[in-house]
Amino acid sequence: MESVDIYNKLIKNFDSTKVLINEPMKKHTSFKTGGNADVFVKPSNIDEIKYIVDFSKKENIPLTIVGNGTNLIVKDNGIRGIVMKIDFQYYDVKKNNDKVLIKAGAGVPLTKISNLAKNNSASGLEFAVGIPGTIGGAVYMNAGAYGSEMKNVVKTTTYMDLDGNINTISNSEHHFEYRNSVFSKNNCIILETLLELPIGDSNEIKASMKQNVLSRTEKQPLDKPNAGSTFKRGNGFITAKLIDECGLKGYKIGGAEVSTKHAGFIVNSNHATSKDILNLSEYVKSEVYKKFNVNIVLEVKVIGE
Repeated sequence: MESVDIYNKLIKNFDSTKVLINEPMKKHTSFKTGGNADVFVKPSNIDEIKYIVDFSKKENIPLTIVGNGTNLIVKDNGIRGIVMKIDFQYYDVKKNNDKVLIKAGAGVPLTKISNLAKNNSASGLEFAVGIPGTIGGAVYMNAGAYGSEMKNVVKTTTYMDLDGNINTISNSEHHFEYRNSVFSKNNCIILETLLELPIGDSNEIKASMKQNVLSRTEKQPLDKPNAGSTFKRGNGFITAKLIDECGLKGYKIGGAEVSTKHAGFIVNSNHATSKDILNLSEYVKSEVYKKFNVNIVLEVKVIGE
């Protein structure tokens, strides 16, 4: 089915502001790169998600799920079929004895939930302040920093499979690993997550979050478009340290650059294309392998054509 036909079909069932044709994905990724999505849609409830899932399956249209695009590279030729952005922004807080339960839709920014936890004296999400993604993306990749990660705070997640069935899984069923979860493998659509946090000392929580924000500001290239750490942590080595020891800080291909502030980050320094970023990442990988005989692995997800 042609993109214009997909678009015309969807706008009969959705608010036209929610459906966009030939939408530049650079508007939806923190790298600010990427080609066009044939059709881009932002459902606002579960029925709309189910409609899109059923429609794409019936018509054999490729369906790609994205969040805030903060850990994503979309290739320069874009994405065929439908791109669906899950943007559920609701949340709810309940206190249960010595615990705080926070239920959040998949589109809620992680930093917002971290601050919500702080305001309720809930401990465990201090690491998440400043991480630019959403709850859904954080669960998908088991986001973490400063010695903690999502697997320590997630109680349950509710998701829709590609047959339109809705299920809820417990923490252990997420199969959390380093920057990985069951959702990295099953293509299911995260709808909402329930976090369980212990009540802690309000002053200690605030101090920890303040320090984490300061650390990010001092050490990370927040002034240039990027997708966080470009490469995964090594097994027995610090990836950024190896890149630095290869003398690659400041190395550029096209508009992509290895950050001069933190060697583990590739940044869009001057109107980079996704090809620039991917070519630079491959060059960095090859140089590290030549010098240290170790393979480093991308942490960011690459999609599109």
